[in-house]
Amino acid sequence: MPVFSHSYLREYLRDRLTDIHVAADIASEVANNLVEASLKGHDSHGVSMLPRYVAAIAEGDLHPGARGVKTADFGALLAFDGQQGFGQVVGREVMTQGIERVRETGVAVISLANSHHLGRIGAWAEQAADAGLVSLHFANVNNSRPNVLPWQGVAARLGTNPFCAGIPVEGSQPIILDFATSTIAGNKARIAWNAGKALPPGCAVDNEGQPTTDPRWLMTSPFGALLAFGEHKGAGLSLVCSLLGAALTGGKTERQLEPGKRIVNSMLSILIDPQRLGGASSYQAEIPELLKWVKSSASDNQILLPGEKAQKAYQQRWQHGIEVDEVSWQQLAELQKLSVL
Repeated sequence: MPVFSHSYLREYLRDRLTDIHVAADIASEVANNLVEASLKGHDSHGVSMLPRYVAAIAEGDLHPGARGVKTADFGALLAFDGQQGFGQVVGREVMTQGIERVRETGVAVISLANSHHLGRIGAWAEQAADAGLVSLHFANVNNSRPNVLPWQGVAARLGTNPFCAGIPVEGSQPIILDFATSTIAGNKARIAWNAGKALPPGCAVDNEGQPTTDPRWLMTSPFGALLAFGEHKGAGLSLVCSLLGAALTGGKTERQLEPGKRIVNSMLSILIDPQRLGGASSYQAEIPELLKWVKSSASDNQILLPGEKAQKAYQQRWQHGIEVDEVSWQQLAELQKLSVL
C-alpha cells in the first residue's frame, strides 16, 4: 500500500476540495480532520472518506458552505441545525459554543440535527477535554439504508450509531471512549473490501442471516448486515443513540431513508464542568490513581486505556507516514482529474 506523510495528505485533500470551489478555510478544516483520524488509526473515518464527500456534494446532499444555525437557546440547553454542512466544520462550531456556555452555566446540553458526516466523534470529546470538560455524545447515522440488525432481528433497522465519552486527565492525554454500537464501524467493512481482507468472525451476516466474514455483503446487493456488539446491550445502546441523537434533536432517524452518497449525522452532547460537582476537590487526584490501579491488573504493561491505542498509532504514523489502501488511493487520485474538467 502507498504511504504518505500527514503533511502531504493535508495539502492533497485540501486542494481536491478547493478544486471544486469549496472555500479554502473549510477545505483545510475538513482535510485536517480526516488526516487526524487516519493518524490515530481510524482509517474508516480518515482520508478515504473524501471521494464520498465529493460525490455527495455533486448530488446536492452535502452543502459545503453551510454552517450550523442555532434554533433554540434556553441557557444550558442549545439546539442547532447543521443544514447538511460539513460535519467537521459544523461539529467544531457547535462544540465551541457549547464550551462557551458551560463557562456560564456549569453544564450544557447541545442538540445538533442534520449535519453531514461528523467524522470521528472522539474529535469532539477531545475538543471538550482540551477545555477541561467531561463530555458524553450520542450520535445516529442516517445513510441510504440501515445496516445493523436489532437484537433478534432479521432485517437491518439501525445505524452504526456511535457513543462517545471524554474525560480530561490533568497533565496527560484524556480518556476517550469512542465506539460504534455495531461490532465494527460500517466504513471498516469498506476498508476490508478494498484491501481484499476478511472481516473478523461474529461481525456480520449475509442476506439470509447466516454468519459471514466476507465484506461484500455490506458493499454490494443483495445486502447482509452488521451485528450490534454485545447482543442486546449494543443493540439497545444503538437504539438509544438514535432516540437521543436524532429523534430528540429533530434529526433524521434510520427509518427516514433517502438514496445517495450522503451521510447525515445528528448528535446529542452533554458537556460538564467537573469543578462544579461533588468530586471537585478530589477529582483530578483520583483519576491518575485509578488509572494506575487498573493498569496494575497485568504486570506486562499491555493494558490499554480508552484512547491509548489511538495515541500510539498517532506517534507511529506521524513519524513513518499513513498507509492508504490501493483502491482508496485510486479514488483519491481520480479526484484530481475533476480540476481539469
